[in-house]
Amino acid sequence: MASKTLTGTKKDTAAKADTAVRKRGNVQKRECYGVLFCLPFIITFLIFNIYPVFRTLQMSFMDYKGFGKGTFAGVSNYVRAIKDVLFWDAFANTLKMWGVNIILQLGLALLLTIIFNDMKYKMKGLSIFRALFYLPNLIACTSVAFLFKTLLDWKYGSFNQLLMKMGVIDTQVNWLTGEGLTAQMVVGVVGAWMWFGNSFIMLMAGVQGIDKTYFEAATIDGAGRWQIFSKITMPLLRPIMLYVAVTSLIGGLQLFDLPYLISGTEGKPGRSLYTAVFYLYTTAFKNNQMGYAAALAFVLFLIIAVFCGLAFKLMNKKEAD
Repeated sequence: MASKTLTGTKKDTAAKADTAVRKRGNVQKRECYGVLFCLPFIITFLIFNIYPVFRTLQMSFMDYKGFGKGTFAGVSNYVRAIKDVLFWDAFANTLKMWGVNIILQLGLALLLTIIFNDMKYKMKGLSIFRALFYLPNLIACTSVAFLFKTLLDWKYGSFNQLLMKMGVIDTQVNWLTGEGLTAQMVVGVVGAWMWFGNSFIMLMAGVQGIDKTYFEAATIDGAGRWQIFSKITMPLLRPIMLYVAVTSLIGGLQLFDLPYLISGTEGKPGRSLYTAVFYLYTTAFKNNQMGYAAALAFVLFLIIAVFCGLAFKLMNKKEAD
């Protein structure tokens, strides 16, 4: 009887082990199916994202014109980029346009966040305003450039005619001449108009994630709007502010489409709308210096990485304080 019981126990154990093996096999099959479903994305990502990065890095060490066979040039392209006055002038132009953009963009987004978050006013229709503010971000950059190029045309533009009728100016102003700070400010303002809605939505999402009891307690204690904003809202919004600032920095230092479309300079060096990526584009596709343009791209990447690192360090330092 004991031997029969032992035999039955062994059979049950074997059956359980067999069931566990089958389950593991089914799980492994499902995992294989999951990998197969991910393969199209992985292959596309490797071909169109990873490969171009390494190919550009390889080209940056070559004297390559975009066709034929290139020759190894070592670090000469990087040395040339460091000494290239035109590139650094273009980078300075980029910083100016981005500076105007980020000040207006974050300033307007913060102002709207304060207004819509004020518990004393309790603004209604937030969803409608969010859609209206985000709408410029949905418009193609080509359409935005054509719109403002038409409005700010020095001879027939509506903006100049309106200012002349109001008596603000006596003669037409060439806002988009591409010479001087005026055109840079125009591009910065247009960029801020396009992107402030996105920043506003991000900041409002951050504010709505803050516990309302903080604001209610501060209001009951008699704190003013500025005290609530500076002591509660801003410290708790720092992570969102960092994200908005870093993403704006990355996009701003790669500014190309808006100045290119709105300027009409046809890529002539020395213009105030000549950005770093504008210069890179001209070097690669008009001067056929692909190797040098690849080196410029990596120099710009390193600059952006340094700026982002400084932004993170500064923000973490403020949080520690």
